[in-house]
Amino acid sequence: MGIALIVLAAGQGTRMNSDLPKVLHRLGAVPLVAHALAAGRALEPERVVVVAGHGAAQVEKAVKAFDPEAKIAIQAEQLGTGHAVAQAMPLLEGFEGKVIVLYGDTPFIRPETLEALAASAAEVTVLGFEAADPGRYGRLIVGSGGFEKIVEFKDATDEERLITLCNSGVVAATAETLRALLPGLGNDNAAGEYYLTDIVAAARARGLSAEVVTCPEEETLGINTRAELARAEALFQTRMRAEAQDNGVTMTDPATVYFALDTWIGRDVTLGPNIVFGPGVTIESGAAIEAFCHLEGCHISAGATVGPFARLRPGAELAEDVHVGNFVEVKNSTLAEGVKVGHLTYLGDADVGEHTNIGAGTVTCNYDGFFKHRTVIGANAFIGSDTMLVAPVTVGDGALTASGSAITEDVPAGAMAFGRARQAVKPGLATKLFEVLRAKKASMKKGA
Repeated sequence: MGIALIVLAAGQGTRMNSDLPKVLHRLGAVPLVAHALAAGRALEPERVVVVAGHGAAQVEKAVKAFDPEAKIAIQAEQLGTGHAVAQAMPLLEGFEGKVIVLYGDTPFIRPETLEALAASAAEVTVLGFEAADPGRYGRLIVGSGGFEKIVEFKDATDEERLITLCNSGVVAATAETLRALLPGLGNDNAAGEYYLTDIVAAARARGLSAEVVTCPEEETLGINTRAELARAEALFQTRMRAEAQDNGVTMTDPATVYFALDTWIGRDVTLGPNIVFGPGVTIESGAAIEAFCHLEGCHISAGATVGPFARLRPGAELAEDVHVGNFVEVKNSTLAEGVKVGHLTYLGDADVGEHTNIGAGTVTCNYDGFFKHRTVIGANAFIGSDTMLVAPVTVGDGALTASGSAITEDVPAGAMAFGRARQAVKPGLATKLFEVLRAKKASMKKGA
């Protein structure tokens, strides 16, 4: 049976006290909704629909950046989860498999849990958990005849509130079942909303099957406040650090390393303290990242070393045995095998050939105020300290630039380029100048 996903992401999240839609607040360097999409994508769904409402344009932009194939449904009025799912159903026209409804603010549900939901033979399956403190969760009512219904806390009796088997909100149902039951949902409840959870009772009333699949409570953690977001970040980072160590990564101070959702690190990589990963980082086996580095959207090959105090921005591609040292920034650039960029350098929109050395203070001047331009440096070249490479410009294989040069024209292979003013020396002028300045300073003090 095929799988489709509906991710509910229409709410404002008033308790976040923010102009930003709740599902766009970041966890693990990506929007909350990306976590639900990533977990769901592990099932290889045929279709994905995200229901947006508050800040719909922002939500759509973020979703498309993470999952370009996802479709967007609009819930113009937030009239409950049942109403939200109904807005998504037209985008599932012709789909006859199982639909799993997820929440954009519930980031920790594992793919294995979703697989269990997908494998259920029931027409309606609800994800539940045993709550340590049931609080205001909806309760799952299981009687002698099996799973009967879900009761929201505000509508529950005192006896029902004693139940600890609680509702996560995640539901799986066949598309046929949803099409049959959603139009009949009512809003005769304390909130005046159309609850998706009411389809359990509706299904049982029609003689359809319903069951509960359970998971650990921490998987169902929803984010409603800034404090909950901070606790979720701590939980996420703890999991990622443990997973990295289990996979053969050495961290000298794990508590200070911060991962993104999609960070991928090979075996025998060493991570120093105070490293921050943004989205889209891949590090191959045997590389080393020193202290105080920030990496995003980059690929680091085996044997490369980065840092300390380095920044790799999107599009940075480091080949084997590259060295990027302290206070170096690399953006949208390819560094071939054995390149050395020791310190105090900016390489943007550049291609650097193998075994080239980039001296301290080098800058690729890639932006003219309107357009970006590329710098190409060949293999085995030597770029002298404090060289300004004014793009577009090419430095050939084995070429050399003199320190302090501004290179505005191509440098042929094997050539040496000077691009600086001739030095002039004026004997005794420094002494005379200092005498004048001393006299001026003494006069100012006397006047004061």
